[in-house]
Amino acid sequence: MKVLIIDDSDIICNLYSEQLRLQGDVVTAVNDGKEGLDLLAENDYDLILLDMCMPDYSGIQFLEDLEKSRPSEIKKISVISRRSHDDNLTAKLEAFGIKSIQEKPPTVMHLENIG
Repeated sequence: MKVLIIDDSDIICNLYSEQLRLQGDVVTAVNDGKEGLDLLAENDYDLILLDMCMPDYSGIQFLEDLEKSRPSEIKKISVISRRSHDDNLTAKLEAFGIKSIQEKPPTVMHLENIG
């Protein structure tokens, strides 16, 4: 499986990358949503792990831009976040069609079940 991780934390990117690579997945990790959007314009991924709280370019901004450029990719997104989401954010994510919202960092077993 090809996985794209978009998270401003190197630690989280490394945690996810290492675990997914152990499972045999091909992983690309970036710390900036705009860079992730550029990668999605050029590549296909089976799973996209997206952080919501990033400086300068939030997960919501990423979703808005992705919806304009490659809306079919939104169904591949699993949102990852350090905090529980409020109802307003959850409603926005559901409006985009996001079905998977995970709190990070997950346990290793939980991470194995995301894909």
